[in-house]
Amino acid sequence: MLINKELCVDCGICINRCPVGAIKRVDKKVSIDFDECVECGVCKRSEMCPKEAFYQQELTYPRTIRSIMSDVLTVAVESQISGRGTEEMKTNEVTGRYKDGWVGMAVELGRPGVATRMYDVEKVAMAVAKLDVEFELQNPITSMMSNLKTGMFKEELLNERVLSAIIEFSVPNDKVKPMLETIKEVSKELHTVFSLDICSKVLPDGTVPHVKMCEDMGIWVSPNAKTNVGLGRPLFVEK
Repeated sequence: MLINKELCVDCGICINRCPVGAIKRVDKKVSIDFDECVECGVCKRSEMCPKEAFYQQELTYPRTIRSIMSDVLTVAVESQISGRGTEEMKTNEVTGRYKDGWVGMAVELGRPGVATRMYDVEKVAMAVAKLDVEFELQNPITSMMSNLKTGMFKEELLNERVLSAIIEFSVPNDKVKPMLETIKEVSKELHTVFSLDICSKVLPDGTVPHVKMCEDMGIWVSPNAKTNVGLGRPLFVEK
């Protein structure tokens, strides 16, 4: 995003509206720190500028990934939805991504007000890849990797800044504990916040396998959940 300086009156109304602090006043002039901007579009879309001075410049690769990971109106080619990941566990009864004996995980790095650089995303991806995870192919983050076996990203993307990024993968039950230990260890190297999503299929007795696994490791599990409310027609039948 850029500011048309012929229109801008440097009123500063926009400064505290940027979710990642990229709009600043320097020498009494308001400007956008181009390297800090994540191309979320909030400044222009909010229409708070009295002179409508914000305009979207043409985005070219690799900067395009900032928009994919930050602008809620940008649709990713891989997932065909807006947003930074997939519909993941909310549609499991339709997609069958997470099967019996497997646990799905998603590590989300960055948040509005914080953001993240892709080099931190790569750190997590390379750490979990050592346990032979299966990265979710419909997640746009996966297509940014140069090597799915190692979790290494394309070099030109590493310094791109995005609102947040979600790494999605699944692991068999017997790898859940070492995976959680791996994520805990790599989190010490990150320069941003992160949250961990974990899901598994409810067993016939009503218990949820991953809950006990986490509790046995002393990890608190939030009661928050995402569920399919039955509006989708079940298409997947596990064999």
